[in-house]
Amino acid sequence: MNYAMSVGKIKEEIESRLQHNFGVSPENATDEHYYKAVALIISDLLCKGRAETKVDAEKTHTKQIYYLCMEFLMGRSLKNNLFNLGLEANFREALSQMGIKLDDLYEEEPDAGLGNGGLGRLAACFLDGLATQGYPAIGYSLRYEYGIFRQKLVDGWQTELPDFWLPGGKVWLQEVPEKAIEVHFDGHIEEGWNNQYHIVNHKDYTNVLAIPYDMYVSGYDGRCVAKLRIWAARSPEFDMKMFNSGNYMRAMEQNAMAEVITKVLYPEDNHIEGKSLRLTQQYFLVSATIQDIVRRHLFKYSTLDNLPDVAAIHLNDTHPVLAIPELMRIMLDECGYTWEAAWDIVTRTVAYTNHTVMSEALECWGQDMFRLRLPRIYQIVEEINRRFCASMHEMGVDGYQVGRMAPLNDGYVKMANLAVAGSHSVNGVSALHSDILKDTVFHDFYTVMPQKFQNVTNGIAHRRWLNQSNPELAALLTEKIGSGYILDASELEKFMAFKDDKKVLEQLAAIKHGNKERLAAYIKQANNIVIDPNSIFDVQVKRMHEYKRQHLNALHILSEYMWLRDNPNADYTPHTYIFGAKAAAGYYFAKQMIRFIVKLSEIINNDPRVNDKLKVVYVEDYRVSLAELMIPAADISEQISLAGTEASGTSNMKFMINGAVTLGTLDGANVEIHEAVGDENIILFGMTTPQVNDLKQKGYHPEVIAENNADIRHALRELGRGLGGVDFHDIVRSLSTQDPYMVLADFDSYCKAQKKAQELYLDKTAWQKMCLVNIAQAGRFAADRAIREYANNIWNANPLPMAKKAAVKPVPAPAQTLAAAPASAKKPVPGKRK
Repeated sequence: MNYAMSVGKIKEEIESRLQHNFGVSPENATDEHYYKAVALIISDLLCKGRAETKVDAEKTHTKQIYYLCMEFLMGRSLKNNLFNLGLEANFREALSQMGIKLDDLYEEEPDAGLGNGGLGRLAACFLDGLATQGYPAIGYSLRYEYGIFRQKLVDGWQTELPDFWLPGGKVWLQEVPEKAIEVHFDGHIEEGWNNQYHIVNHKDYTNVLAIPYDMYVSGYDGRCVAKLRIWAARSPEFDMKMFNSGNYMRAMEQNAMAEVITKVLYPEDNHIEGKSLRLTQQYFLVSATIQDIVRRHLFKYSTLDNLPDVAAIHLNDTHPVLAIPELMRIMLDECGYTWEAAWDIVTRTVAYTNHTVMSEALECWGQDMFRLRLPRIYQIVEEINRRFCASMHEMGVDGYQVGRMAPLNDGYVKMANLAVAGSHSVNGVSALHSDILKDTVFHDFYTVMPQKFQNVTNGIAHRRWLNQSNPELAALLTEKIGSGYILDASELEKFMAFKDDKKVLEQLAAIKHGNKERLAAYIKQANNIVIDPNSIFDVQVKRMHEYKRQHLNALHILSEYMWLRDNPNADYTPHTYIFGAKAAAGYYFAKQMIRFIVKLSEIINNDPRVNDKLKVVYVEDYRVSLAELMIPAADISEQISLAGTEASGTSNMKFMINGAVTLGTLDGANVEIHEAVGDENIILFGMTTPQVNDLKQKGYHPEVIAENNADIRHALRELGRGLGGVDFHDIVRSLSTQDPYMVLADFDSYCKAQKKAQELYLDKTAWQKMCLVNIAQAGRFAADRAIREYANNIWNANPLPMAKKAAVKPVPAPAQTLAAAPASAKKPVPGKRK
């Protein structure tokens, strides 16, 4: 499709939208009006592009990719789509002629409240990669009315507020009410036989309507348009009789209980109601999605026999794993397949990506709750479990091992086990993580079915995180190595030719300094803290969690502060530590970690003895649009999880491609970053995974370390006395008695790594060489590469032929000043085309 629009045509379209959609003239329109008018224009273009993608896919019988994930952390859409369609320059000029700044319109758009952390951002990056690489794809998730939450810090304590993102964000969503789907909960199952057919009736169920909303995601050059379909929960009917009888609250209850399903992402689950709601959300997502997939497939093919040949269903983590029994339910109960035929089709269609080694994140549901909420699905899981265990026993697998592998065991439905049993492929997301899965988490499975397991290291949408987030750096790269890297990130390696070019290194330093100045301006505005752009910007931004060890960073800062306070005239490289993270609403310890950092920052930033050399900033309500401001400004990328706990990480890749030097452990994708850049261009510390495991086996005693290390002892004593009038005994107690993520064991090594970083930073030329090498070697971590590996090794899919031809010329966006803010069936299959 040709997306080209002249400046005159753009102005004409904007004026039309302002008048017809909002009833205002260009002279009286606000920035919000202009933002929505432009968004509607782009949405229409994407809708047409998606229709063209769909037609081409159907003509060529190209395999369809269905990507299921509980979250898609999309960020903002306007800038991304303008860039991908090659329209940013013309829209900027058209708006300028109308007296409007495009950058101001970018700030009108809220971050879409559809995700939270790395899992959701990876899914968003993969949609970009799927579209750019030309694979017809639909992502499926839920339309969360209030997102995860908006973070507000009150006296250092995280409070959660609703994220009202839909008023500004729904302009990108197209409601498709005629495609609504019923999802059934509760009730009971009645079974019988009619001749040779097994008849299943779900009685007295609660019915919830799933309303689809579609968001379109452009690929670069307009090559292909992917679709994200998100479901909103609605009650299918309103009890007028009850309402008219005066029982108003009861009449409204059914509506409210249905709609609560899609109110927020990851509701707190430390009580039975929360657990039930999470299970309900997950089944609501997969039931609506699988019914939608089957409906689309039957309309075209009139049979599900060929589903594995023309469709791939990918489960991103354990949340959508109930897609396996749901697809079985439809094939058994609605399409009349035998169990054997249905299971063969399901297991050749579904693939699963694991994203964690944390036992608490592998998801287990109590059987009693599961049986009551999802009675038919529970029956199917029971049968999957029975047949799976029987097959393992037939293979001579030890009974204890079979028990550990069983989808049903110890009174729980074990989602990860169900995922492995029901998928043809299981992959980890970094080389180290995939080895850990085979060696520990899924070792029992790996010994029986090793052919299922493989690795696909994560990747990032490099066009967003480089070209859009850091346009000055992108312009320099284009000048020196050409624009080929925009579509083929491996071409970034050509930049290595300039690692000894003094002028290029100076240009890199100037670009970094400009990005630091912009971040400093935002922090001054948002936090009222003045930071020095000439200081080291040391950044750790990711979910707040003990295994990510923000408290290791903070404990070192506290120790450093105490030393500097006692030695105010010491030679010290000015250092600014910057944090950004949300803690899960019910994760008390993570909230205490936030408070520790905030209180530490207040003390340090207000101490005149040190605050010209040392500053600490906690950026509130961290989100994608803030990441796009913070990551290009970082000198040091903190990736300090305990070795063996982080599956991959993707912030490490985003920092890397923007020229930050990784300070980290050999964990997750850090291992592959180290392989890419070499010892001299990364700052490593801490134990390796085997060393961690060895220490655990021998017995880890943090109290001994605390007693024998003066720096740790003094820092814990200071923390125990309280900071800013706040007691942190719980953190001190945890670190000095249990220390589950071995903060104290790695503390000395971390301090040495920090000292090394400060020494390296003093040699500006050597530091810029390190930055350049990181940029040049980052191409292997592009989402485009990851998508090709999934397509070739897991989905067995080919891109659309049309994707080989660009729809618009690959013109990089001009460098602009970044904004300061942020088998067959027994009976005929229903659903034949009429």
